[in-house]
Amino acid sequence: MAVVKAFAYGHGAVAVSKELAVLGADYLAVAFIDEGVEIRKSGNSLPILIFNPNPEEFDAIVKYNLEPTIYNIDFLTHFTAYLTKNGLKNYPIHIKLDTGMHRSGFMKNDIEKLKKTLINTDTVLVKSIFSHLAASEDLSEKQFTLAQLKQFKQQAKSINNVLVNKPLLHVLNSAGIINYPEAQFDMVRLGISLYGSSSLEIVQKELHAVGTLKAIITQIRTIKKGETVSYNRKFKAQKKTIIATIPIGYADGINRHLGNSNGLVLINGSLASIIGTVCMDSLMIDVTEIQAAIGDEVVFFGKNHTAQEVAKSIGTITYEILANVSKRVKRIYIK
Repeated sequence: MAVVKAFAYGHGAVAVSKELAVLGADYLAVAFIDEGVEIRKSGNSLPILIFNPNPEEFDAIVKYNLEPTIYNIDFLTHFTAYLTKNGLKNYPIHIKLDTGMHRSGFMKNDIEKLKKTLINTDTVLVKSIFSHLAASEDLSEKQFTLAQLKQFKQQAKSINNVLVNKPLLHVLNSAGIINYPEAQFDMVRLGISLYGSSSLEIVQKELHAVGTLKAIITQIRTIKKGETVSYNRKFKAQKKTIIATIPIGYADGINRHLGNSNGLVLINGSLASIIGTVCMDSLMIDVTEIQAAIGDEVVFFGKNHTAQEVAKSIGTITYEILANVSKRVKRIYIK
């Protein structure tokens, strides 16, 4: 199962999903209905799991043949009622169990009621049973993770016993696939690692960044000692300084915390500091010690200046750096 939620982690869900279909992915997964609709409208016929379906959107779920996650009895009751009203049977659903993440899913004391509901309806077909690990990348939490896996197996078996069909079982995300291979079951959910990033160093060495975020220099100027740059005059030149303006800002997904010399960009093989406050549509960098010219390419993250390095510089995670790249940034796909 390839996870393409959040605009395929900032890379463009439609184009990425199309390529994944060619590469042989069995399933796609998104967070919300609208994400699934967009992919389906593009002509992609792969089954699409919706992690967070909205009860208000049953019509869209059925119209676009999307497969909702069922995470509590109320949702299941309302969905089966909707299917009955519309004369539908064996509609594909996915059962999510809460084994310790405590975000969503059926709790242990809900399982018997879930089983009774499933026994008494033919409107739905359970395609899979799954859960989510809270700390699959952190081996110091191995005992907690093993307890999650044990609970998942027990509950999934209990539900399986009342079903005619045998659904797929899946629990592992990118880090879990590596750290807990014995728990790969019938399917695994590959997310962040699809895009070239892993929290596990041994895996990261084998991955390549899928996307590069870049822009060009549009203006270069020299400022005198004592002059300031950007809003609130956060940068004050300590000497004569050459600065370059780049037409990309926080509206494009550049985290404002990268300003004020916290973040770096790559120009002609050299790193330059982002100085002053990041603006909505632009930012400034210090190129005093770099050979730079108008039109030169500026890389914010990519192969040689990674999203992991950018994330580390401001104390966040790679997921946020990638997913925050806004839709107004033009995507160019190269094969």
